[in-house]
Amino acid sequence: MPKYLLTGGAGFIGSNLVRHILATRPDVELVNLDALTYAGSLANLQDVLSHPRHHFIHGDITDRALVRQWLAGVDCVLHLAAESHVDRSILDASAFIRTNVEGTQILLDAAREVRVRRFLHVSTDEVYGSLGAEGRFTESTPLAPNSPYAASKAAAELLARAAFHTHGLPVLITRCGNNYGPHQHPEKFIPLVISNALSGQAIPVYGTGANVRNWIHVHDHAAGLLAVLDHGEPGMAYNLSSDDELDNLTLARKLLSIAGAPESLLRFVPDRPGHDFRYSLDSSLARTRLSWSPRIALAEGLESTVAWYRDHSEWIRQVRNPEFNRYYQSQYASRLEHAAKTV
Repeated sequence: MPKYLLTGGAGFIGSNLVRHILATRPDVELVNLDALTYAGSLANLQDVLSHPRHHFIHGDITDRALVRQWLAGVDCVLHLAAESHVDRSILDASAFIRTNVEGTQILLDAAREVRVRRFLHVSTDEVYGSLGAEGRFTESTPLAPNSPYAASKAAAELLARAAFHTHGLPVLITRCGNNYGPHQHPEKFIPLVISNALSGQAIPVYGTGANVRNWIHVHDHAAGLLAVLDHGEPGMAYNLSSDDELDNLTLARKLLSIAGAPESLLRFVPDRPGHDFRYSLDSSLARTRLSWSPRIALAEGLESTVAWYRDHSEWIRQVRNPEFNRYYQSQYASRLEHAAKTV
C-alpha cells in the first residue's frame, strides 16, 4: 500500500486534502504530521481521526528525529505545514523562519535520505510580489516577495529547487491563489467577514478595499495538488488558480448579502504595511499538461462556504478562542475604534 506523509494536515488546506485523499485514493495510507499551532486543530479532522488509513501524529517539522522516524517507508511527501498569515509575520517573523524555512530544509534532508518517489512543496502566489491592474503571474515570473511571510515561502521554494538540482530529489512546487472554503481559520479575510457578520460584529476592511485577489475553492486546490503529484515534472512549479478575481470590498459585500447581514458592519481601517495591490495567476500550464481545471464557480463556492460557517457555530467558537481574541484585539481594536463606515 503506498504511504504518503502530509505535513500540516490539521490546518485549513491540509484537512481538506486529507479528506480528498481518503475519498479518492482507497489504496493510500496517510501519515498526517501537524504541530497543532493556533491554525491547526483536531476539530478540523473529527470525522476522519479514526479512519483506518489515516494516522495523525502530533509533532513539529523542525524536529529532525521525529521527521526521520515518520518518513520511513514513505513514497510521497506533501508538504503543506507553514505559518501562513501575513499580518502575524509583520508582527513577528521568527516563527515563519523557523517553520517555513528551517522546517522545509529538515523535511528535504530526510526525504532525500529515504529516497521518496515524489516531494510536493505547496507554496503561494505571494512569492511573486504584487501586480498592477493588468497581467497575470506565470511560472517564469521572477520571485519578488514583499512580506516576511512571502519571503519565508520564497526561501523554502528555493531550498526545494536546490534539493532537486543538487541532489536529484524529485521535487514539485505549486503556487496557489487565495483559498476559501470550510475549516478556514477566521484570521483570514473570508471567514473573518462571515463569522463577524453572523455575530453582528464590525468587519475591518484594509485601506479602501481596492486590493484584488484571485480566489480558488479549497476542494479545487486539493484536486490540483494531486494532479501535480501524479503528473507534474520534477523540478517544475505549477500555478493553481481559478479565473475569479474580486477586490476585497466587493467580495465583502457579496458575503454580507449571502449571510443576510447589513453593509453597515463594514469599516475601513488603516492599511496593512506593504499591502500587495493585486495577485492573479495564469494556471494554463497545469490546465493543459495535467488535465486539471477548477470546477467550483465563485458564486457557488461563496454560498456553500457561508452555509458551512452558519452550520458550524461550535467550530467557530472553538477557533475564536482566547488566543485568537487577544490577537484580534491587538490587530484591529484601535483601528476599528477610529474606522470609517463604508456606507
